[in-house]
Parts: sequence; C-alpha cells; structure tokens
Amino acid sequence: MKNYFEMLLAIVIATIGSITFIYLNLPLPWLLGSIFITSIIIRFEKLPIKKPNHYFTTPARVIIGVTIGSAFTPTILSQLDNYIYSLMLVVPYVILTAFFGILYYWKLLGFDKKTAYFASMPGGVIEMVLLGEEMKANVAKITLVQSSRLLFIVLSLPFIIQYIFHIDISGNKTITAPLSTLDISDMILLLIVGILGAIIGKKLKLPAAYLMGPMALSIIAFGTGVVGSKPPDELLKFVQVVLGTTIGFTFIGVKIKEIVKVLLSTLGHFVILAIISGIFISIAFGLFDFNVLSILLAFSPGGQAEINLIAILVTANIPYITLHHIVRLVVVFNFAPFLAKRYLK
Repeated sequence: MKNYFEMLLAIVIATIGSITFIYLNLPLPWLLGSIFITSIIIRFEKLPIKKPNHYFTTPARVIIGVTIGSAFTPTILSQLDNYIYSLMLVVPYVILTAFFGILYYWKLLGFDKKTAYFASMPGGVIEMVLLGEEMKANVAKITLVQSSRLLFIVLSLPFIIQYIFHIDISGNKTITAPLSTLDISDMILLLIVGILGAIIGKKLKLPAAYLMGPMALSIIAFGTGVVGSKPPDELLKFVQVVLGTTIGFTFIGVKIKEIVKVLLSTLGHFVILAIISGIFISIAFGLFDFNVLSILLAFSPGGQAEINLIAILVTANIPYITLHHIVRLVVVFNFAPFLAKRYLK
C-alpha cells in the first residue's frame, strides 16, 4: 500500500505541473507539464514518491492502443493502399538513422560497437536496453541515450507544431468526448476490446504488446462498426500524466552533471536524426499527397506511444502515422537482434 501511495503522490504532483502548464498556456500541458515537474521533484530524494509501475503504465498503453485503433473507420480502411509507397521509405530511413547513429557514438564519442549499435537504433527504450543487456553492452549508456532521444523528441515536437505550424495545442483542449456523454454499454465494449487486445498481444508476443494488441483488436472493432465511441477525454488526459510522470523519472539516481553530459552528447545525434527525418519528410511531401504535419509525425523517431499520443492530440492522420511507426518497429525489432547476434559477438 505504501508503494501505491507513493506512486499516486507522484502522479498527483505531476498533475499539478500539468495544471500549471495549462495556466501558462504552454503546448501539450498534460504531457509536458507532468514531465517538467517530475524531472524536478526526483531531485528531492526524501520525498515519498515512486515511478508508476506496470499497474499504471500498462492501462495507459492499452488506452492509447484502443484510441489509435478508433481512427481506423471503414472509410479510412478503404484508403490504406494509398500509403504503400510512403511506407516503403521507412526501410531506408531506419537503415540511415542506425548507420549514422552508430558512426556518431562509436567513432566520435568512443562507445564500444555493441553499445553504439543499440544506442543508435530507433526502437523502444526498453527493448533496446534488454537486447543490449543480452549482448553484454553498456546498459546504463543505452538507457540514458535512448531516454534522452525520446525526451528531446517529446519536448521539441509540440513546440514545432505550435509555433511553426501554428496549430494551437496550448491549454486544456478536449481530445475526445467527455466521460459524461458515453453510455455504459460503450464503456463496457471499450473495456472488453482493451483487455482482450492486451491478452492477445501478450500471448502472440507482439512488440509493445499492451499497445499493439489493443490497437489491432480496436481496428477490427471500429473498422467493422461494432464499436463507435472513443475512450473518454478524461482517460486520455490521465494517460498523458502517467506517461509524463514515467518519462520524468527516467533520470532518477543519475547526477545532474552526467545528465547534462549525456544530453549534450545526444544532442549531436538528435541533429543527425533531424536532418535525416527532414530529408525523408521532404521526399514524402514532394511525392505523395499527405499533410506535412502527418508526414512529420510519421518520420519522427520517437516512441510509438508518445508519437501516436501527439498525433491524437493534434488530430493528424492517425492511420498514416501509426502504420509508419509499426513498420519502423517491425524493421528494428526483427533486424536489430539478428544483425547484433550475427556481427557483434
């Protein structure tokens, strides 16, 4: 009970940070406000707070998965063949980001080959850390570098969207319908889709199972018209606070000096990623008839949950963005372990 109280206290404090961001009219307040305040309060070691565990983060990922799937209406599904050529760009995109990332960390920063390999892969933080541990790489460096990359992207994208694309995402915006407007039957259906999807995703050992499983089942449910209501607005705000709190706890126990050093070193890799992403965004925008904001999010090397959450918040083309990130993760999760075991041992 003490652990749960400390997790809840961390989420409550993070919520205060979110509310502060709302009053300051800053972008994505529920997500960025919770990240900001959490990254500060973890410096005070005597505070009785803990990082939210899987009892909080798993439902958050399930809710995001169901929400992503809700964008795949019958009309959208009939247009998926229009995405195929854009999706083909993901493979060279992954190869180039990994190649230049490895060169950067190995040749410039002096990482060993294994650590440089897993630090540069544009995949999930947890997955790359686990693979790196299996290959006897420097797990601490991989964790810091991958977390820093995610932090840079999550922090920079909202400001790019708001101040370059002039899309107002500040304040307390409504994302989906409020809880009070949903029927009990709709809530039960959404709950069933989420729980069943999570179980199926875990059984099938899908990457990011608690997100991908509910998303896949949600696509079927919404695509066939069985379910019509999206998860309520209040739940999506709670999800943002939970994820923000979790991201904020990433650097707990790490000295400020080390964090600054890693952030500065990762900034160089972030610039490389920005250049490569910019090239592919320009190619996709020139060749295909898609909104530039959707292309930007599709070719942003952030986490699946975080990027899709931003896509939901700015009402971008979620199916287009989601499919690109699925292909990216499939490429990384299938080829990263194979190449690592074949060439790095």
